[in-house]
Amino acid sequence: MLQKNTYAAPAGQAAATRWTAGPRGRVPHASVVALASAVALLSLVPLGFIVWVTVETGWHDVVALVFRSRVGELLTNTVLLEVCTIPLCILLAVTLAWLTERTNIPGARLWSWLAVAPLAVPAFVHSYAWVSLAPGMRGLWSGVLVSVLAYYPFLYLPVAAALRRLDPAIEDAAASLGLGPWRVFFRAILPQLRLAICGGSLLIGLHLLAEYGLYVMIRFDTFSTAIVDQFQSAYNSPAANMLGGVLVFCCLLLLGIEVLVRGNERYARVGSGAARPADRRLLGWFVVPAIALPLATAALTLGVPFVTLARWLYLGGIGIWRMDAVGSALLQTLGLAVVGGLLTTVAAAPMAWLSVRAPGRLQRILEACHYYVGSLPGAVVALALVSITVRLILPLYQTFATLLLAYVLLFLPRAMVGLRSSIAQAPVELERAAMALGRTPGQAVRQITMRLAAPGFAASVALAALGITNELTATLMLSPNGTVTLATKFWSLTGEIDYVSAAPYAFMMVVLSLPLTLLLYVQSKRTAGQ
Repeated sequence: MLQKNTYAAPAGQAAATRWTAGPRGRVPHASVVALASAVALLSLVPLGFIVWVTVETGWHDVVALVFRSRVGELLTNTVLLEVCTIPLCILLAVTLAWLTERTNIPGARLWSWLAVAPLAVPAFVHSYAWVSLAPGMRGLWSGVLVSVLAYYPFLYLPVAAALRRLDPAIEDAAASLGLGPWRVFFRAILPQLRLAICGGSLLIGLHLLAEYGLYVMIRFDTFSTAIVDQFQSAYNSPAANMLGGVLVFCCLLLLGIEVLVRGNERYARVGSGAARPADRRLLGWFVVPAIALPLATAALTLGVPFVTLARWLYLGGIGIWRMDAVGSALLQTLGLAVVGGLLTTVAAAPMAWLSVRAPGRLQRILEACHYYVGSLPGAVVALALVSITVRLILPLYQTFATLLLAYVLLFLPRAMVGLRSSIAQAPVELERAAMALGRTPGQAVRQITMRLAAPGFAASVALAALGITNELTATLMLSPNGTVTLATKFWSLTGEIDYVSAAPYAFMMVVLSLPLTLLLYVQSKRTAGQ
């Protein structure tokens, strides 16, 4: 039996109702909180490592290392990168999503797929392609260009999915009140996209903080590049750890901004809304510039990398295809990606459920623990795990268990975003109805919410697997002897300026990522019932 408790809602909203469980059992918040707390404690390991090094270093040295001109320069570069890249990603992703989902643009399905396809190209391969094409590319604006091209699909996917699920009656009601097309978009549609935009923007912001390979190639210094350089020059450098602490602060600040912008509005419906698809806007004479945008985007995001790879593969000929080395790297990468993606998504599920079903102060704290670790470079996470395994659990040093734990920590934010959006669209009333019909709270969550969120689960696995396929620094530092992935082999060859020999590994990374990208695209369509 469920008990109803009515509480005051903000002005302009209807009174809200909370439900608590009656005699049959309590809503399983406690067990879910326990699971989410366990994952949060694991995610705090890198932060604990930084704190421990800070204490060991001493306050006087900490002040000297943090408050210096080099840190100010890196902070300026990082802030400028975030401020310039995220708005451009939002503008490009929302525009492309609107054109492909809500207009009569010719070839909408093709442009929709091409808008997602850049996820199959690792960020440092994008940079490799552009530097090969224009060796003089370097600095902030080169970083912004490559970052937008590499990361905007993380915003396009959730925005396009939200547009597909949006009830057309909302637009009809706004138009019936006399609003024109532009005012309907900004007053009725754009607010409904807030959760998708915030989630995608947060994901991109975290990637910008943590990205290493992309910015090394274009010689743009960020906290990530400086931290890895410090670690390479001095294995356990206090300066690098202090830079990691500043990076953690940047992540928490970014998370706080996302929480403020996201708000507490509800986005789920009890019913499915109108059965009819949304009317597509007629572009008329605007069809030519409308086609030009996705065409130019595809040329920059896919044309440049594929033309560059084709050129290097042609110059190398058949001799650069050493199938024993390439095949071994491919199999090891595939195995790590599948296992790591599943583990990451399972670990993120309790927190994703809490963030939607039980928002509150504790939930915000646990969610911050899940997100902040995604902003850290793989080197910081790897060295934290190295220190712990060497000092406390030596048998786990340089094992696959430690490597997979690093993947889980690094890609929790990717899994969280996909799961959170999917669970948010599963009405909580269905869980309550199931409990009213005799299901236990745990059964209601498993049989109702998790089934409805299954497309989001699959998409989260694919997102995490994509990240693992392209992960570089943690794999270099934590993998057992003899482990060679496509990314690490590619990086070692490009470090020797042997772009020809590196091309097969870059090509195979793209080939491996394409099915995962296709899965993301298909699942985003299924989420909307299409």
